[in-house]
Amino acid sequence: MTPPPRLRDDSDFRRYFAARALSTTGSMVTAIALPVLVYRLSGSTVLTAAVTALEAAPYLLTGLFAGALADRWNRRRVMVSADLVNAVLIGSVPLAQLLGVLTVAQVLVVAFVVQAVYTFFDGANFGALPVLVGRGRVAQANSAVWSASSLIELFVPPLTGLALAVVNPAGLLALDALSFVASALAVRGIIRALSESREGQPPLRPRVVLGDIAEGIVYLVRHPGVRTMTIVGSLQSFAGGGFMALIVVWCDRVLHVGTSGLRFGLVWGTWGIGGLIAALALPRLLKRRAPAAITLYALPASAVIGVLTPLSPGWVVAALALLLWGSSYVLVIVNAVSYRQQVTPEHLLGRVNTAGRMLSWGVGWTLGAMVGGLLGNELGIRTGMVLVGLASCIGVIVAWTSPLRRIAAEHDAAAAGHAP
Repeated sequence: MTPPPRLRDDSDFRRYFAARALSTTGSMVTAIALPVLVYRLSGSTVLTAAVTALEAAPYLLTGLFAGALADRWNRRRVMVSADLVNAVLIGSVPLAQLLGVLTVAQVLVVAFVVQAVYTFFDGANFGALPVLVGRGRVAQANSAVWSASSLIELFVPPLTGLALAVVNPAGLLALDALSFVASALAVRGIIRALSESREGQPPLRPRVVLGDIAEGIVYLVRHPGVRTMTIVGSLQSFAGGGFMALIVVWCDRVLHVGTSGLRFGLVWGTWGIGGLIAALALPRLLKRRAPAAITLYALPASAVIGVLTPLSPGWVVAALALLLWGSSYVLVIVNAVSYRQQVTPEHLLGRVNTAGRMLSWGVGWTLGAMVGGLLGNELGIRTGMVLVGLASCIGVIVAWTSPLRRIAAEHDAAAAGHAP
């Protein structure tokens, strides 16, 4: 049998990779510009935190349905359609700014609807990658995509910070709109199928869709590794959501670097360096340790650093702390995603992964952002960040008292048995 081409030589994967890189670049600009825009329009800690909450809240409403439908529909068509719709939605913000009619309400509505549409892209994307590259190369492919994302998170925030000093945040969102269009064109150009045959499926009816959703949830709950990684991922996302909900205000009021400029961009961008380290390290770590073991050891590091980061005395220390936290935090996330994609049957990929995302991203991140915003407003920014960060410590306890220890031990025993 002819071995598959290297990922770098695979033209279809290169198109997929380009689509993700283009979309990530635009989304990174928006992730910074949207909360800054709301903060400048309103001056409110709670409304600024709401932008972060709205990044994940749609998963609570549409995530499960998006995953079930993405497993039934043509994944390429879903991804292209979602990109084009979001290009229009994001583009409405700079247009409203140009016309002088932009309001905080519109920004918040767009933030919510864009993410609701993105859940359909996400559900299709989770299933598309294993079909495109094969399950044996999923971790390698995720590592490549996350490495690119981390490089983008390294360079884009400083450049965005500088741009915000001279350009209105709403104007920068036009870049994200263009990135969605470019992503749609790249996905449309992929030649190989992103879905297996859907013949023989029952007609699309409400009862059938609900049954599909239930099937995905049952698999997630009954699989000990997927279930545990989803629970600890939810607790970690709670901490991450609370921190990111307050980061703009933290930079302005605690670190005194403002909401634009090079220092603001560097503080935000060091997280990307940490993510790059994690993405590059994961394939090498998986050759030595089981995914369960990686979660067990990376999670405590993420929890401790996440609690200590808000206490940084200045922006330089804060940037270094975010680098370390980004490494451990992203390692847990990418490892969990790759693990789910490797162990889940193809016909359940969208449902199981969007269910996991709904719990970790939708529930964890949304609640963390809401609680972080309220605590930051009532008790102070640093205190709010520390308190939400303690959720990761609970995740450590859950992980070390869960089946992950047994799964890791069984993997090590099997590896020792196959050793020469």
